[in-house]
Amino acid sequence: MISKIKELSDLYFTEIVKIRRHLHKHPELSFYETETSKYIKDILNQWEIPFFEGIANNGIVVNLEGKDPLTSIIALRADFDALPIEEKNEVSYRSINKGVMHACGHDAHTASLLGAIRILNNLKDYWKGTIKFIFQPAEEMLPGGAKQMIEEGVLENPKVQRIIAQHVFPDLEAGKVGFCRGKYMASTDELHITIKGKGGHAALPEDYTNPILVAMNLISQLDSYFKDQQDYKCVFAIGFVEALGSTNIIPNSVKLKGTFRAMDESFRARAHEIMRETTNNLLEGDIDINFDIRKGYPCLINDNDLTNRTISFAKEYMGEDNVVDLPIRMTAEDFAYYSQLIPSCFYRLGTANIKRGITAGLHTSKFNIDEESLRIGMGLMAYLAIQNLTY
Repeated sequence: MISKIKELSDLYFTEIVKIRRHLHKHPELSFYETETSKYIKDILNQWEIPFFEGIANNGIVVNLEGKDPLTSIIALRADFDALPIEEKNEVSYRSINKGVMHACGHDAHTASLLGAIRILNNLKDYWKGTIKFIFQPAEEMLPGGAKQMIEEGVLENPKVQRIIAQHVFPDLEAGKVGFCRGKYMASTDELHITIKGKGGHAALPEDYTNPILVAMNLISQLDSYFKDQQDYKCVFAIGFVEALGSTNIIPNSVKLKGTFRAMDESFRARAHEIMRETTNNLLEGDIDINFDIRKGYPCLINDNDLTNRTISFAKEYMGEDNVVDLPIRMTAEDFAYYSQLIPSCFYRLGTANIKRGITAGLHTSKFNIDEESLRIGMGLMAYLAIQNLTY
């Protein structure tokens, strides 16, 4: 089976690279991926692969049936939205949509999943069960396309028993993949804070209540509290401060924006209470604080049994030296919604090539991939799906 899949990966490689480059050249932001969705559907129609559309607006689902289709059902997922970043790569397939770029590799995810469909459709006589392919929009923006697709029944009809996804990883050389058992990625919440005081002339402190001092105090207290946590890994960070005062002008209000990340859902809930309690303790006189916590994705948890099996299958396909263990990350992914419901495995596909200078990080204007990784991206997903159908 491995040799058959690798042979087909080689056969379809040029086509999948072409697809990835088209997607990279025509990126679209979360919830606006209409042309991307149309392009994926056009490809599926060319291959005479039936699909369901309109799930979470732009989402697409393919149910590929092997022999005895109801014996086992597994899903493979790829996202296809882009980011609001101006691309600085000098490549023929550079983004033509100003200020929008596939800087997180979702073009590679989608191309790999299409390649896996191509391979698995060719090998339908060799496996039993059903493989559901989920092409998901809006991973990059709350509330996340995964949540909406789940609410609209993407894991039903047929009912998915386990799900796998891969994500590009510029920290690994192309030719390698990485896994993490158990908790892997953090929950994420957006913090939007407005502190209102009483502005005035800076030279007359008796006439104003400075909201900037309250903002500094709030940031300092919460930063110290969360940094002191020994039992729970978390991140509290403020990345935006707007006061709009001047050298001699105290503003009426300050706006803050930030993020809170945690690896434990119970602690996450308690942390929200701590943030509100700390805020309430700073309310006095003319000070009013609106602390808006916009709850985002939950923790991403890789099922231990599924991940252990998948690691062993990856080693069969790629060789033991090319499969590595990864530490937990405080970044977030809306695949976490799937992981909260059914056994899930989210792994990383190496895409770097140090010799060729392909090393830029995710969410940067120079991010790119070694396209040789697509050969592994589609082949490995196909192999993992077939092998995991037997459990």
